[in-house]
Amino acid sequence: MLSATEIPSERLLLRGALHDADREGFVELHTDPEVQAYIGGPQPRSDVERRFDAAIADGTSRSGNYVIADNTTNRLVGTLMLAHRSADRPGHVTEDGGELELGYVLRRGAWGAGFAFEAATAALRAATDELPDQPVLLVTQTANERSMKLAARLGFRPIGTFEEYGAEQALCTAPLSVLRI
Repeated sequence: MLSATEIPSERLLLRGALHDADREGFVELHTDPEVQAYIGGPQPRSDVERRFDAAIADGTSRSGNYVIADNTTNRLVGTLMLAHRSADRPGHVTEDGGELELGYVLRRGAWGAGFAFEAATAALRAATDELPDQPVLLVTQTANERSMKLAARLGFRPIGTFEEYGAEQALCTAPLSVLRI
């Protein structure tokens, strides 16, 4: 995993910890039906608030999980994950699983501003500086055209599909060393 607790970019800061001020943005991110349309659907507000409270009380961040925050306001724009994909989930390129996986989700108000590309690029750049070359996965619903375009722009190529969240998912991959960063 990345050791960086903060990864800066031109307009964003990827930070490893949630802040109390992130509550409403975090809740919005996980309860918005449009934001969650391709990743299992919106979650009940009470569940999201419990998860947020537990993360704040714990005071530590899960390795590879970042808040995408606006550089100027420190306002939560979304979240990014660059961590090992659990071997018990579908979608792998190695027999043992556990490959590095990139995932991101942005609040609806941040869509179309290039924040997902900027955040992903910053995280991948940090990974290339710190981690050995390895396959990186990006999994997205084949119906999510915007995410499929972003995957291609980052240098990921689809290599197969599988079913998860009740829908067809595209398994995209690229070696860390050749991603467009």
